[in-house]
Amino acid sequence: MALAHHREEADLLPSTTETIAIRGLRYHVRHWGPADAPPVFLLHGWMDSSATFQFVVDALRREWHLIAPDWRGYGASQWLGRPYWFPDYYADLEALLLHYSPDGPAQIVGHSMGANIAATFAALRPQRVARLAMLDFLGLKPDPAIDAPTQLGKWLDEIGHEPRLRAYPDHAALARRLRFANPRLSGEWADFLAQAVSRVNADGAVEMACDPWHKVASPTLYRIEDAMAAWRRITAPVLMLIAEKGFVNMRFGKEPEVLQQRLACFADLRVETVLDAGHNLQHDQPEAVAGLLESFLQR
Repeated sequence: MALAHHREEADLLPSTTETIAIRGLRYHVRHWGPADAPPVFLLHGWMDSSATFQFVVDALRREWHLIAPDWRGYGASQWLGRPYWFPDYYADLEALLLHYSPDGPAQIVGHSMGANIAATFAALRPQRVARLAMLDFLGLKPDPAIDAPTQLGKWLDEIGHEPRLRAYPDHAALARRLRFANPRLSGEWADFLAQAVSRVNADGAVEMACDPWHKVASPTLYRIEDAMAAWRRITAPVLMLIAEKGFVNMRFGKEPEVLQQRLACFADLRVETVLDAGHNLQHDQPEAVAGLLESFLQR
């Protein structure tokens, strides 16, 4: 069944949600589509949650069973209220795949941090990943002025103060902030996101539904060499969607040799540029993203 493009908010494809136990935490998981359709996992990015994929879901033309968890510390999944250890996300993903796809390799779509997690996992467990789509992520750009002791010292400084998120008086104010940050968002889509990826505090203020402790720096230094070594181990076909005005081009657009060096790590790679899109290309050009995904994914 084809799904109509350019849906109005009232026509958004409904999702169902459930809470399951993953490694001792309550994990909130969103589902779209029939349970017997081909499964695809949708992994959101940093300071986001599963509903971020709604507009791409609405633009898909074929039926899929779309499975989108809120990572630990995001959305309605359990928050730790203390610093996070990034490798936990690899183990969380392994447990999620064991729960929903125990008998075969999975097709995974990851945006930003979700792509980072999925790519490293695909290197560690190549037999568990059939296809991987990475949305606007090709590693970070380390600051050469920051060494390992400096990074550890930054972490030590930050954990001494409880982090806070910016609060908004209501959902309308958050929607205005989202449109200010991304003018490509329509009013209707900004209103949807302001409701879907936020929570209301006890005092009635509205915040993004993300544990503030995610803002604390990691104690370990990011090494692109480690990431590239992982990418070289990926055996699954990879679709790399680069937003024309997103983070990949922002970081490496003026260094084509660095861009090509990173892309060359992937053995089976297809690269596509999504025009007139910022880092959140799933919001900016959902129809283009949906079309590219469906030409890549297997049914």
